[in-house]
Amino acid sequence: MKRKLPLSDIIFGIVSFSASFLVLTLIFSTILILYNESSLAIHRFGILNFIFTENWDPVNEIFGAAAPLYGTFITTVLSLLFAIPVALGIAIFLTEVSPHFLKSPIGVAIEMLAAIPSIIYGMWGLFTLAPIMAEYVEPALQKTLGQIPLIGKLFEGEPQGIDLFTASVVLSIMIVPFIASIARDSLNLTPNIMKESAYALGATKWDVIKDIMIPYAKLGIYGGIVLALGRALGETMAVAFVLGNNHQITLSLFEAAATITVTLANEFTEADTDIYLSSLFYLALILFVLSFVILAIAKFFLLKAERGYSR
Repeated sequence: MKRKLPLSDIIFGIVSFSASFLVLTLIFSTILILYNESSLAIHRFGILNFIFTENWDPVNEIFGAAAPLYGTFITTVLSLLFAIPVALGIAIFLTEVSPHFLKSPIGVAIEMLAAIPSIIYGMWGLFTLAPIMAEYVEPALQKTLGQIPLIGKLFEGEPQGIDLFTASVVLSIMIVPFIASIARDSLNLTPNIMKESAYALGATKWDVIKDIMIPYAKLGIYGGIVLALGRALGETMAVAFVLGNNHQITLSLFEAAATITVTLANEFTEADTDIYLSSLFYLALILFVLSFVILAIAKFFLLKAERGYSR
C-alpha cells in the first residue's frame, strides 16, 4: 500500500518545482525577448556580417558588432592577465604563507573588494586612476615597452587615461576577489597527508605549492577564472567611466574604445529608429549567449573539481 504524503511535503514539493520552473521560464523568456527585438537587425545584417562589420553609423543605419566585440575581448583578456597572478599570489599567501593572525583580516578585505559597487570602481578609475595613468604609467610604458618593435604598436598614441588599458586595470581589480576566493578554497582542500608526505621527503614549501597544491586545485582555479571572465564580460558602469565610447578597432591600448555593455548603456536612450534599437538588442543577445556559454564552462570545471575532491 502506498504511503500518503503529508500535506507539508506536497506543498514543499510544489513550491520547489515552481521555483525551479520560474528560473527556467525567466531564462527562456529573456532569450525569446532578445531574439524577437533583434529580429529586424538579424534579417537585415545576418550573423557573420554583423559580427565582422566594424562600422557603427546610426545616421546611415549601418551597424556592426566588430568594434564592441573587439573592445570586450581586449579588456577581458587584459584584465585576466593582470588579475590571475595577483589573485593566485593572494590565495597561496593565505593558505600557506600568511601568519594566522593575518588570514582573517586579509580574507575580509578581499570579500569587501567584491562587495564594492561597480559604479564606485568607475568613479575611482575616472578621478584617481586615469590621471595617474595619463601622467605617469602610460608615458613610462611608451618610453620602455613602446620602443620594442611590434610590441610598441600597442603603446602608440597620446596618453589620455581614458582608454583600453585603464579600463582593463579597473576590471582586473574588480575580478581579483572572485579568483582569489575560489583559488583559496580550492587550495585549502588539498589533503594534509599529501603535503606532509612531500615535506617528509625533503620538499620545500615552494615545491609543495607548485607540485602538489596547484595541480590538485587546478580545476577549481580554472572554474574561478572562468567565473571571473563572465564577470568581466558583463561589467558596464566601471568600464563606461574609463573607456570612452569610440567604435573603432585599434592596436593601441591607449585609445578609447567600446565594449558591448558600454555601447548598450550609452546608446539605448539615443536609439530613435527601429533598426538602431534592434541592433542594440542584437548586441545584447550576443552578450547573453557569450555569458551563458562561459558560465556553463565554469560550472563544468567546478563540478569536475568537486568530484575530484570528493574521491
